[in-house]
Amino acid sequence: MAATVPLRDCQAWKDARLPLSTTSNEACRLFDATLTQYVKWTNDQGLGGIEGCLSKLKAADPTFAMGHAIANGLVLIGTGSSVRLDKELDAAVKTMVEISKTQPLTHREQLHVSAVETFAKGNFPKACELWEQILQDHPTDMLALKFSHDAYFYLGYQEQMRDSVARVYPFWTPDISLSSYVKGIYSFGLMETNLYDQAKKLAKEATKHTQSG
Repeated sequence: MAATVPLRDCQAWKDARLPLSTTSNEACRLFDATLTQYVKWTNDQGLGGIEGCLSKLKAADPTFAMGHAIANGLVLIGTGSSVRLDKELDAAVKTMVEISKTQPLTHREQLHVSAVETFAKGNFPKACELWEQILQDHPTDMLALKFSHDAYFYLGYQEQMRDSVARVYPFWTPDISLSSYVKGIYSFGLMETNLYDQAKKLAKEATKHTQSG
């Protein structure tokens, strides 16, 4: 199965006001493919699967800081591990930080690197603060939204999980990639805070849009 929406290249990310510091269109598309699978909680073989995409992503541009950030963040979110327990992860996070110092990153990208590094050290609340800083200026940054959402879930912060999405929800218009999934993420936060009627309404909308999309 092929991706139904074209994967975003360098220019498309700029057009979305979320520029990525790489000159590799392939790296940008693979970043998008990885992010899409993470948001959908799927391993889409049409896209190459998450592991396949990350492997090709690093090969396309080994110094792509956001590629390292999404790769390390996914390990952390997926395992709940920390650099104290995982030497391989520790090395990967240190590589990410070193690469970030050699690149002219945007402030948003610098915050992403800092958030993942902070999360890796086990300071989940501080990492969430950094992702929230990103969302203040870039409310359609799906990676910041999803990482913070999952971290809040780990922490048991139901209200923050709901309100984080509520703040950015108005900015997610139907023309934005993955916008229907934001409805689902928001619905989950509403359900976790016992707002069942609102949660049900949004969940139905999300299902309808993802099926039609």
